[in-house]
Amino acid sequence: MNLIVSPVGADSDLRAALEDLKMGRYLATRDLLMRTGVNWSLLARRCQLLVSDPGARGVIKMWRDEEPHSRHASVLWARILTRGALQLHREGGAGDVVARAAGMARKEWIWAESLWPESPEPWNGRLQLTRLPYDPRFFDPLWRTRTEPWERLEDVEMQLPGPWPLWAEANRRHPGNRDAHHRMREYFLHHRGTVPALQYSQWSASASWSSPELLMLPLYALMDVYRERHGHGQQGALGFWQTDQTHHFAMRAFTQWFSPVPVAEYRWLSSWDLNHLAHALVFCGASGPARQVFNALGPYATPQPWKDVNDSLGRSQNWEDEFVRIRRAVLR
Repeated sequence: MNLIVSPVGADSDLRAALEDLKMGRYLATRDLLMRTGVNWSLLARRCQLLVSDPGARGVIKMWRDEEPHSRHASVLWARILTRGALQLHREGGAGDVVARAAGMARKEWIWAESLWPESPEPWNGRLQLTRLPYDPRFFDPLWRTRTEPWERLEDVEMQLPGPWPLWAEANRRHPGNRDAHHRMREYFLHHRGTVPALQYSQWSASASWSSPELLMLPLYALMDVYRERHGHGQQGALGFWQTDQTHHFAMRAFTQWFSPVPVAEYRWLSSWDLNHLAHALVFCGASGPARQVFNALGPYATPQPWKDVNDSLGRSQNWEDEFVRIRRAVLR
């Protein structure tokens, strides 16, 4: 089986839209997002990948200018502005430049919400902006009118302070929204560290209202812990995954999220989720379930988590060769 490194996976419709964007056209993107409808998880994933290519910025801005009342164009442009603000911050941009970029993204999300008030996308975008070093209330247009404590959730099992109103607004529009929960995990990771992020992920995956997709959250959080503890080849890296905890979370995600999905719908699953699940199953010794996930992946792979694990172990071959070796051994 060939290896194709791409987060798009088997979503051929998305691949066609991405190719169209590279040609300077947005019609295929517009049609794709209209067909996606209110499948909020699929919409968020497709939007995320559509704006991942820096070359798409100009085409999407052109669409936004030509169709200012297009809710899809506004969401994509707001995502691009959000990515830009976060990138400026990561690269050490001047404070006033980052603040101006964050303000532009905030303004565009307000416009997107006015066009599409039932969508969780504007609230997910605001959640993503809370990774910036500002008071997260700045990104909540309703914070002055809220009566409950802003940073607290009324749940005795979750006492971590955070931008809960933004998270709640997204979940009110789509309960168990995958993007909202990943953005919240990232908030805790960047502001409070790997342990609170793992605590949040475990809580989310165990909640009675949790959607099956959220069972993957602890595996992402465990990967964050692994990078912190073993990212530079510290002793015991392999043993990190060979625990009852990893086996529990991996098998729970496999049986309750992956297994019930019909084969015909594999193409619309998140390639990131499938790769993280395959990795966890392989390293905790569940080769039978891992075989099914590799079959669902087909020839596709994402660099993470394979690359970070491969690099941390100091292996001489690149991660792609190691991935092919592991996949071949599991599928044998």
